[in-house]
Amino acid sequence: MKFLRDWGPALAWATLISYFSTDVFSWQHTSHVIIPILAWFFPHAKTETLLAAHFYIRKSGHFWEYFLLSLLLLRGIRAGRPGWRWAWALTALAVAAAYAGLDELHQAFVPSRSASIYDVLLDSSGAAVAQVFAAVRGWRTTRASPGARTPLC
Repeated sequence: MKFLRDWGPALAWATLISYFSTDVFSWQHTSHVIIPILAWFFPHAKTETLLAAHFYIRKSGHFWEYFLLSLLLLRGIRAGRPGWRWAWALTALAVAAAYAGLDELHQAFVPSRSASIYDVLLDSSGAAVAQVFAAVRGWRTTRASPGARTPLC
């Protein structure tokens, strides 16, 4: 039970990320949802603008997916221990970056998707920013009240 409590959220989120990498979340499918919503909010926007917004929304999804994965991996690695450590952060970052690489490899075999090293870098940057966030939060919490424990760090 402790393993599921510590690692369940990270494993569930990693599974969801893999699902996002299927044909169901390809550009062609998400455009049928996102572009009409954008057109509703911005009725006078040109088609090129809506397509560009769709592109950036999808790319920001990469960043935020791996930001959250990195925090959930840190949570699993910590296993309920208080504080923040470089070793934990670097391990979480390495696992998230490796998963990003595997995810892009998976996309290379999905006909409606493509693999990109730039997406791996974007995913990894989201994971790295998450660890900076956790470090700052851990440092501020420790400084404010030594021995205090936070959910993220």
